[in-house]
Amino acid sequence: MPKYVIEREIPGAGSLSAEQLKAISQTSCGVLSNLGPQIQWVNSFVTPDKIYCVYIAPNEAMVREHAMQGGFPANSVSPVIATIDPTTAE
Repeated sequence: MPKYVIEREIPGAGSLSAEQLKAISQTSCGVLSNLGPQIQWVNSFVTPDKIYCVYIAPNEAMVREHAMQGGFPANSVSPVIATIDPTTAE
């Protein structure tokens, strides 16, 4: 199944409280439940003004549908071509 990195421009994202992040996460999980098991949220990285999310989904359209239903921006959706880490250098 393809993996995607989603860039969400959210000014002030790094200042969101734990409760706000929990509410966003709950909204996301509710939409995922409605969309079915073919789309999965792996994790997200909160930076000062953006949130980067990793999803597994059959296609970009489903990732964008999740964003639309959840009311989240999806400023860019990029397919992951490969994963590298320090062990790649070995």
